[in-house]
Amino acid sequence: MSEDLSIQWFPGHMAKTRRLMQSNLKLVDAVVEMTDARIPISSRNPEMDRLVGSKPRLVVLNKCDVADETVTSMWLDFYKRNGINALSMDCRSGKGVSKFIPALKELLKVQIEIWNSKGMVGRPVRIMIVGIPNVGKSSFINRLAGSKRARVEDRPGVTRGKQWVSIGNEIELLDMPGVLWPKFEDKTVGEHLAFTGAVKDEVMDLEYLACRLLQFLYEKYPENIIERYNISLDGIHKDEMSLSDCTLGFEILERIGRKRGFLISGGEINTERTSATVLDEFRGGKLGRLSIESPRDLK
Repeated sequence: MSEDLSIQWFPGHMAKTRRLMQSNLKLVDAVVEMTDARIPISSRNPEMDRLVGSKPRLVVLNKCDVADETVTSMWLDFYKRNGINALSMDCRSGKGVSKFIPALKELLKVQIEIWNSKGMVGRPVRIMIVGIPNVGKSSFINRLAGSKRARVEDRPGVTRGKQWVSIGNEIELLDMPGVLWPKFEDKTVGEHLAFTGAVKDEVMDLEYLACRLLQFLYEKYPENIIERYNISLDGIHKDEMSLSDCTLGFEILERIGRKRGFLISGGEINTERTSATVLDEFRGGKLGRLSIESPRDLK
């Protein structure tokens, strides 16, 4: 297993998206930044503050149904304390989506009053939707529009070009292609994005990735591993295993593979199949409501 997760993955369409964002910001009144509630740090592009500038912004913590509810509440409190407007929701089920338009109107309250005073009553609010690939932008747009206006697939890089979508008479929404971190200088950021599927699996060592995920879960959510896979974690002593490598995670991976009967000739455990299963089940919420990052990680 490789321990080198130094990802340099910045396709040309993402560089184009940055230029597209900058040239289209003048067309919109506010920016809605979609993030993954499980990884609010890693799923925010570090250049977004510079790109958006002083334009009003609303941060959406999507996929809250698979994130730890307590940790999501901590994030909302954190953003509020720092003067950032934020909402949590799950776009696939629709949970929390109804709060979006009222929150947007509150964000632009002063601007809307100015329009009204100038006789521009009912002028639609124009917003830009941005976010990394696979964060749920298309699901969000489809929920708001009430139709399949945007293509939805559970893989990164589906939306390639900008598109305008009308939400009734109230909102005109500009969807932008996914903007991914331009350079993974922080190994942890790369891992967290890969855990959630924001990085294409084809460029990853899935066995290494699954082991790193299991090590994190062992530290923070061991009961979820035990319940999902019906295995014992007895005999795994983290003090004797370095968390900087995959020793501990690999031991858990083997126990899961053995329990699931993922064997190949000679009774050897099929760790490749087990790794794919663990990652798929984490991404699908089958391991429970889990958060990889909390506001404490910013300190």
